[in-house]
Amino acid sequence: MLIDRREWLQGASTVALLGLMPAAARAAGAASDAAETLLSGMADALLAEFPENASYLGLDKGARAGLSARLTDRSPAGVGRQAAAAAARLKQLQAVDRAALTPAAALDVDVVETAHALAVEGYRFPYGDVVGLNSGVSYRNAPYVVAQNTGAFVETPDFLDSQHRVESAADADAYLARMEAYAVALDGETERVRHDGAAGVVLPAFLLDKTLRQMATGRAQPVDQWTIVSGFARRSANFGGGHGRRAAQIAKDRIAPAMDRQIAALTALRAGATDDAGAWKLPDGEAYYGWALRAGTTTTMTPEAVHAMGLAELDALHARMEPLLQAQGLTRGSVGERMTALGKDPKNLFPNTDAGRAQILDYINGRIADVRTRLPRAFATLVPGNLVVKRVPPAIENGAPDGYAGAGSIDGSQPGNYYINLRDTGIWPRYALPTLSFHEGIPGHIWQGEYTYKLPLIRSLLAFNAFSEGWALYAEQLADELGVYDGDPLGRLGYLQSLAFRACRLVVDTGIHAKRWTRDEAIRWFATTNGSTVEEVRGEVDRYCVWPGQACGYKVGHSEINRLRNEARAALGDRFDLREFDDALVLGGGVPLTTLGRVVDRYVDTARGTAPA
Repeated sequence: MLIDRREWLQGASTVALLGLMPAAARAAGAASDAAETLLSGMADALLAEFPENASYLGLDKGARAGLSARLTDRSPAGVGRQAAAAAARLKQLQAVDRAALTPAAALDVDVVETAHALAVEGYRFPYGDVVGLNSGVSYRNAPYVVAQNTGAFVETPDFLDSQHRVESAADADAYLARMEAYAVALDGETERVRHDGAAGVVLPAFLLDKTLRQMATGRAQPVDQWTIVSGFARRSANFGGGHGRRAAQIAKDRIAPAMDRQIAALTALRAGATDDAGAWKLPDGEAYYGWALRAGTTTTMTPEAVHAMGLAELDALHARMEPLLQAQGLTRGSVGERMTALGKDPKNLFPNTDAGRAQILDYINGRIADVRTRLPRAFATLVPGNLVVKRVPPAIENGAPDGYAGAGSIDGSQPGNYYINLRDTGIWPRYALPTLSFHEGIPGHIWQGEYTYKLPLIRSLLAFNAFSEGWALYAEQLADELGVYDGDPLGRLGYLQSLAFRACRLVVDTGIHAKRWTRDEAIRWFATTNGSTVEEVRGEVDRYCVWPGQACGYKVGHSEINRLRNEARAALGDRFDLREFDDALVLGGGVPLTTLGRVVDRYVDTARGTAPA
C-alpha cells in the first residue's frame, strides 16, 4: 500500500512508529523530521512571497486566509527582498547533513536546494524576472520585466477572474484588495522597466511594438467592460456592499492610470530599441543565457550541445514520419513541405469562426475522455485529473503561448485549467489537437501536477521546467503507446510532428541566443523544417526571444526520461513494469534532471527488493 508522505509526516502516529525502529533508523527519522520541519517553514515563506500560489492551490484559508488579499510584490524593493530571502534559505539548506536523513527526506532537501541555487544565481543579474521559486510561473525566467507574455498585465487579470474565489463577502473584499495591489504591481514593474532600460535591457523593437499594441487594446476598452470588473460584478452581486461599483472605481482611479504609466515607460524605450533578438545583446549576455539554459534544462549542457542534439533528434523523428507520409500519398518534397501541405488541406481544418472554435473545444474534450479510459494501463496509482478546457482570453491571445495548463487546487475544489490559443483556428489542424491535449491535460501537466499534492507542501510549490515539460512530452508518447492513434495515421503524424516541433526548439532557441540568428531567420527555418504555419511559428519564436532557455527543457527532459526508462528496463528485464515505472516518476514529484536518476534507481532497487529503508 502506498502511504501519502504528507499525511505520514503530519500524523500523530509518527512518534509511535519511531519507537518501534532500531536506533539508527530512529536517528534518521528524527533528523528527517527536523529537515521536513525546516522545509515546511520554507513553504510558508514562499507562499507569503508569492501569495497567488496559495489561491491556485486552495491554501488561502484558515491561518493563511490573509494571503487571499495580496499579490506578489513586483517592485525593485520587493524583488530585492525575495533575492535576499532565497540566499538565506540556500545557506540553511546547504548546512543540512544529508547523510543523517532518510532517502526521501534527503531527496526533498536536495530538490529544494537546487531550486534555490538556480534562483540565487539568476538574481545576480541586475535585470529581468527570476521566477524559479514562484510555482505559478516558474517555467519562464525572463530578462525583460514586461513583454507580450510576461508581466502583471498578462498574468493578473486572468488570475483574478479564474483563480480568486468569490464565494462570500470576505472573498469579494479580498478581491478588491487584490485589485488595489494590481495597480501597485504595475507601478512596481514600471520602475524596474525604467531601471533596466537605462542599463540597455530593452525588448526587441518588434516585441516592444507587439506589447504596446496589446496593452493599448486592453486599455482602450471601457473599464466597466474589463473582465476583472464585469465578471467580478456578476460573481459578487448577491453579497451587497456595492462590490462591482467599487471594482469599477478602483479600475478607473488606480489600475488604468498605472497602465498608462507603464505604457508611457515602454513607449519611451522605443526610440533606442533594435531588432536584435537574442540574449547575447544583454549586459553579460553570454553568461545570462548560460544560466537561463541551466535553469530551463537543469543540466550543464552547452548551447552548442543543445543545438546539435536538436538537429540529431529532428533527423530521427523525420525518419519515423517518412513512411506515414508516403502512405498518405505525400511522396515529394521535404518532410516539412509535405506537412505544410497537409496542414493547409481544408478537410483537416476547423472554420475560423466562433462556431469553429467551439468545435475545437468539443473535439479536445472528446480526446481527453478517451485517453482517461486507457490510463489504468500506464499507472498503478491514479489521480482524478480534474480539469476544464478553456480558450486563452482574447485580450492576451496575440502574445500568449499556443497552449498551457496548470493543475487545480490541492483539495480538488478548483479544477486545473488547460488553455488553448484560438486566435486563428488555422494553426490547429485536427490531427495536431490530440497530442496537445495529452501534453497539457492528461496524462500531461494537470495529471502530473496532482501527484505532487501527495508530497510535502514545499515539493508542491516547486517545479522544474525540464521535468515538467519532459513529462508532458512523455505523456504524449504514453498516449501513442496506449493506442490512441491506432487506425488514425494522421493523428500519429501530428504526434510525431509535435515531437519534431520540440526538437526544432532546441535549434531555434540556441540559434537566437547563442548563434545570433535574427527573428526572420528563426521563423523561416522553423516553418520550413517542421511544416508548421508561419503564424504559429512567429508566436513561438517571439516567446523564445523573451524566455531564453525555457523552450529547450521539453526535448531535453523527454529524452532523459526515455534514457532512464531504457536503463531501468535493461536492468530489470521481465521485472520491469511500466505502471510502476510511471508511478515512480509522478509520485517522485518534480525534480531537476540531475536528480531524476536517483528516483529511477530507487524504483529499480525496489523492484529488485534491494532498496534501502
